[in-house]
Amino acid sequence: MDIAEQQVDPNRKITVDELNSDILPVIYEIIRSIEKDHHDNTVKTRESQDCSLRVLELQKRLEQVRSEIKLLPGIEFSKEQQLSNLESLKTQLKLKQKLLQKYRFLVFDVQQS
Repeated sequence: MDIAEQQVDPNRKITVDELNSDILPVIYEIIRSIEKDHHDNTVKTRESQDCSLRVLELQKRLEQVRSEIKLLPGIEFSKEQQLSNLESLKTQLKLKQKLLQKYRFLVFDVQQS
């Protein structure tokens, strides 16, 4: 997957599940290529070039993940703003649950009368 292939629409929002943050295989390949001990200089040169390409691929993937993270909803808010919003939503939920319970008892009382 190339970054050029994945032009990201700045107005589009994604979820955490859609986030493509699979960078561990690339890091693993880089480490494996570094750990190999070759005695032939041509093989060392080729492995060094391959390792450089893998590092470039890692940089591209990291840049892609950074751009996708910016598309996550709520990322523009600070931690304090997010916690404040969460508390207000919890309060709204409790009020609505109380109203529902109140209306259930009212309907139940009306039906019994």
